[in-house]
Amino acid sequence: MPTDSVRVPKRIAGVLINSLKGGVVPRVGLPYITVGRKDEITALLRDLSMVADGGASFRFVVGRYGSGKSFLLQTMRNHAMGNNFVVADADLSPERRLQGTRGQGLATYRELISNLSTKTRPEGGALTLILDRWVTGAQSKVIAAGTLPEDLAFVEEVQKTIYASLSDLQEMVHGFDFAKLLSAYFRAFMDGDDEVKANVIRWFRGEYRTKSEARAELGVTAIITDDDWYDYIKLFACFLRGAGYEGLLVLVDELVNLYKIPNAISRQYNYEKILTMYNDALQGRAQYLGIIMGGTPQSVEDRRRGLYSYEALRSRLTQGRFGREGMSDLLAPVIRLMPLTPEELLVLIEKLADIHADLFGYERRLDEAQLTTFLEMELSRVGAQTHITPREVIRDFIEMLDIMFQDPCVTVKNLLGDESFGQHKNLEVEATGTVASAPKDNDEGSSQFAEFTL
Repeated sequence: MPTDSVRVPKRIAGVLINSLKGGVVPRVGLPYITVGRKDEITALLRDLSMVADGGASFRFVVGRYGSGKSFLLQTMRNHAMGNNFVVADADLSPERRLQGTRGQGLATYRELISNLSTKTRPEGGALTLILDRWVTGAQSKVIAAGTLPEDLAFVEEVQKTIYASLSDLQEMVHGFDFAKLLSAYFRAFMDGDDEVKANVIRWFRGEYRTKSEARAELGVTAIITDDDWYDYIKLFACFLRGAGYEGLLVLVDELVNLYKIPNAISRQYNYEKILTMYNDALQGRAQYLGIIMGGTPQSVEDRRRGLYSYEALRSRLTQGRFGREGMSDLLAPVIRLMPLTPEELLVLIEKLADIHADLFGYERRLDEAQLTTFLEMELSRVGAQTHITPREVIRDFIEMLDIMFQDPCVTVKNLLGDESFGQHKNLEVEATGTVASAPKDNDEGSSQFAEFTL
């Protein structure tokens, strides 16, 4: 099944090939290699429309390691920025949680704010750009109303516009201090006071450790802490709408790091924070805010340590009686990644073959029959149905392309005919103990998600 060859810029092609070979989801160029996932993307884009209308959404994307959770999150990140959303993303880790006694929740907030991205600043670090755009947007409104910058009343009119845009924020939790700091940024912007601007940015980044320090430098008695950082995310979402954006999309990956917390009470506090965020989104207490979290089936469905161990979450997230394989409800809170078909995988590796050939400047040597043979070999291994993921298929394929490029004498037949090709992954599974480490509660459930899902 031939694909339409699309010319990929070499810089992006290099990022795609290097990232995928290293088992990492690239931040750019995803539209060039996206296959399948149409239904999932459509469902999540519907959520973005609801957020843009003033609502909120909360979704979980569930799949095994290497099955495509991060790929789907990054794809939504690109879609959201293209639709004038601000996106904040963070991976959880032992140092970054949703709640903690040693600043782990605040560390997650800092990571989200550090990674604030817009269409014009997709690499992150967009906070200053957003605030400057907010002030210049207010200036543009005043100019459009007929007051020019050289008029004596210009600054006063801009100030009135700014304060009017902040009035709604002051009604929210912590909204008064939030609005006060935005006003301070506006005044510093107009006065050219870079020191005050830098201090306000520090505050929004959660870098003030004591209230006395914030009071001395900014005249506010509040600082962002482990306990209330999510309230400020909600404030940011509403502020961003007033600053000319559609809303805020928050992406949180690696929920498995909450599952791995050894202390049961600490885990429950983190799950309680998820419940708070979930309830806010579905009960209308948050506006212009979308949240997507990615995790493995084990981290969600394990009733001993996963999200389902917290009864209030389990009762909300568990699949209903009518959902089963082949009949997934993509409007449910949990989106379980379904397998890519072999035909979709064939399209994917054909795209990669074209990109690789174009990047290194050679004529593609693999025809469709050879691509099909490679895929058949990958999917016919012992245990492939439950243990092979697209990440492994892609890495094998790019490795094969690299070897053939460096040694023109090597053929597909040479490589695929090697018996070790069909065995080395099985040895790898044995060595890592992947199968043995899966909890019994999830053995049956995980198999339906073990797949060839990018």
